[in-house]
Amino acid sequence: SSSGSSNILQEKLPDFSKYGSIENVSMNKIRKVTATHLSYAWSNIPHVTQFDKADITELEKQRKLLNPKVEKTGGKLTVTSILIKVITSALKIFPTFNCSIDMDKQEIIYKKYFNIGIAIDTENGLIVPVLKNTDTKDLTRLSVEMGELAKKARTRKIGLDELQGACITITNLGGIGGTSFTPIVNSPEVAILGVSRGSFEPVYIDKSFKPKLMLPLSLSYDHRIIDGADAARFLRWICEALEQPMKILLEE
Repeated sequence: SSSGSSNILQEKLPDFSKYGSIENVSMNKIRKVTATHLSYAWSNIPHVTQFDKADITELEKQRKLLNPKVEKTGGKLTVTSILIKVITSALKIFPTFNCSIDMDKQEIIYKKYFNIGIAIDTENGLIVPVLKNTDTKDLTRLSVEMGELAKKARTRKIGLDELQGACITITNLGGIGGTSFTPIVNSPEVAILGVSRGSFEPVYIDKSFKPKLMLPLSLSYDHRIIDGADAARFLRWICEALEQPMKILLEE
């Protein structure tokens, strides 16, 4: 099967110049690849998105407390770097999220390694560097590596090998805003986790409302291999791990 755009029906465009002034600009290389790849993924993967929220009130306090220590090593402890650790543990418990589908052979390929893609917004477009073997690295090292890869991506110094081999992708739009979104699965992966901006909300606990910092999460997944109940469990596990970090130590 072709991964190019040749198999995707294209609508014939009207002559826009009839309606006013226009400018034609050629797509850059990254935009061409992104357009082709996402068209293929959207056309071939039956997408569903599961939404949930995590109470990160305590986690945020700990993050601010520990960040100076991480900064001394040249990194930055962020929600994304914490999520890399959490999602790595989740993949061990839910192996269906760490697989790919071979429709030609009618096989499911389960991966025994843990590589996490991080979507980076650059001037030239979306780039997804991959942190390798995340199960063997602590939070400090993951934070440092993520910063280094993001810098390489933004300065166009990233190697092709650093953009390949992801098991699942995290895309964080929280720094910009928004309450939720429906990210497109980065084929041949089977799931992608979208992160929106955390905000304080009144949460009803012990007969009263208390302000809690809630983080909205959006999990898009390939419905050919992942059922709705499994997606709900996977995302709930991630939320609970953010709320109770000991969960990772107990269940991994």
